[in-house]
Amino acid sequence: MQALLFLLSLLLPPGAGAEEIIGGVESKPHSRPYMAHLEVLTDGGFTASCGGFLISEEFVMTAAHCKGREITVTLGAHDVSKTESTQQKIKVKKQIAHPQYSLYSNLHDIMLLKLQRKAKLTPAVSTIALPSPSDFIIPGKMCRAAGWGRTGVTQPTSERLMEVKLRIMAKQACKSYKKFNYDLQVCVGSPRKTRSAYRGDSGGPLLCAGVAHGIVSYGRLDAKPPAVFTRISAYVPWINAVIRASS
Repeated sequence: MQALLFLLSLLLPPGAGAEEIIGGVESKPHSRPYMAHLEVLTDGGFTASCGGFLISEEFVMTAAHCKGREITVTLGAHDVSKTESTQQKIKVKKQIAHPQYSLYSNLHDIMLLKLQRKAKLTPAVSTIALPSPSDFIIPGKMCRAAGWGRTGVTQPTSERLMEVKLRIMAKQACKSYKKFNYDLQVCVGSPRKTRSAYRGDSGGPLLCAGVAHGIVSYGRLDAKPPAVFTRISAYVPWINAVIRASS
């Protein structure tokens, strides 16, 4: 239940306790050109934010729980409080959440966003590679998460892109999450480190050797690692089918 409350709190309005990288550092501006900042108009009528990442000129990947009435994607951003010359703001034409996504189990927390127009690829805007279905990221590897979420449990969201180094954990480390599914999810972050993705980072990527292996999904309210990420390799056939059907 605590994990569910955390997930729900990711979509709180600004100032209401909505998440960010904890224990990380500011990214070098535009060094992660696939990053997308999502402004979500929720069904409740308030504005929330999520992360995402560009996988083709027309599609951004994010978490299914970031679904809203309307989403605007900003690509090419470092400081989202400013209008940078590198930025491209594009409205989302279609939100395609995984058909089996469940808010109650948090499983299948993945969504593709088809943009109203193609992104223009530039040095500040480019795509990230996805794993193959058999590319199963294993415990022990060091990866990174990035986002504009909170830098602390009681801190505001970040205006500038942050990133943090996180260790892939064995499934036993996530045993406190009753619905955790090792085949569909990745257990991320050593409990001995105060490093984590947090509110506002939802939908952002888990980056391992230049490949997006996971999507920030949910974690504990107190931000103590590990957190749960959606395992992208499990969904590659679905991703390819959605993109083919939309072409």
